[in-house]
Amino acid sequence: MSLLETNRVSKSFGGVRALDSVDFSVAQGEIAGLIGPNGAGKTTFFNCVTGLYPPTSGNIVFQGRQINGRRPDEIVNLGIARTFQSIRLFYEMTVLENVLVGFHGKTKCGVPGAIFRPGWVKEEENRIREQAVKYLDFVGLCEHQNTVAKNLAYGLQRRLEIARALATDPVLLFLDEPAAGMNPVEVVDLMNLIKRINESGITVLLIEHHMRVVMGICRRIVVLDYGTKIAEGTPEEISSNPTVIEAYLGKVNA
Repeated sequence: MSLLETNRVSKSFGGVRALDSVDFSVAQGEIAGLIGPNGAGKTTFFNCVTGLYPPTSGNIVFQGRQINGRRPDEIVNLGIARTFQSIRLFYEMTVLENVLVGFHGKTKCGVPGAIFRPGWVKEEENRIREQAVKYLDFVGLCEHQNTVAKNLAYGLQRRLEIARALATDPVLLFLDEPAAGMNPVEVVDLMNLIKRINESGITVLLIEHHMRVVMGICRRIVVLDYGTKIAEGTPEEISSNPTVIEAYLGKVNA
């Protein structure tokens, strides 16, 4: 049974059709890749599933529940977390504080609790702080927990964004070009991190232009071009697919 399934999802911006009847599924426990040339509709697809854009038509089903039209925070609470193509951190906050933000939807403390601070609120804060440190340790940032986020190296900022997403306790994690801007050593470390995330029980779907990452860790790959799904298969099948090669390199005239 599919963890996530989309049925003929389309998204138009005025006269521009960014997604055109995309059928897509992600199985529980897999690492899947979503690739395609620039402007293919990959991030638009992410945005539709995570509630940033309402689809123009079609259905999106997560764990058997239709999620069309739900707010992003509702979708996060259902179990879908994501990172962004352009890093979105709270740059003036510390590394630890950024991860603590990820727990916001899981806490019980409201305005009265914040004002009067009964004992259970302090216990919850201590518990969340301990969990946040564990996530930082998981992504290799524990020693930087008191560093202001803007002072982290670029590759570490990417890891911090992943740690904050993990703090929402996701079932499904969307990674939007996580290897962008990384050097070869950072790329290898990232691949190992994604594998460990998956081994912890989290399903992963990633958009990535770095083919070493896609071919190295994805078990199944879906290809978009001009908002349309043009291919789906294993890394070996995709790398030798003539339609995919044409989409990336253009048609070769005989």
